[in-house]
Amino acid sequence: MNGSESDPLEPGLGHWLRERVAHYAQREPAEIDPSANLTSYGLDSVYALSLCGDIEDRLGLVLEPTVAWDHPTIEALAAHVEGMLTDARRPQDAG
Repeated sequence: MNGSESDPLEPGLGHWLRERVAHYAQREPAEIDPSANLTSYGLDSVYALSLCGDIEDRLGLVLEPTVAWDHPTIEALAAHVEGMLTDARRPQDAG
């Protein structure tokens, strides 16, 4: 479904998250508001953990199990994940 582009810092991360939330909420992606709380779509802790697993699998990150509650909208979650990716890509020389 997704093209061969895999750079997660492209605007596509928010779109991909919207598709995943739509999948779990059994709705069309166009029905998902990126600024709405994920719980407003009926996503419970099981779906939140599944979404975290999807992100980990796609991007190779390790997320806290509470990340979807700490960043409860697609916009907030995408910004957090992008920040983690940026940090992970920085050189580790600290001195």
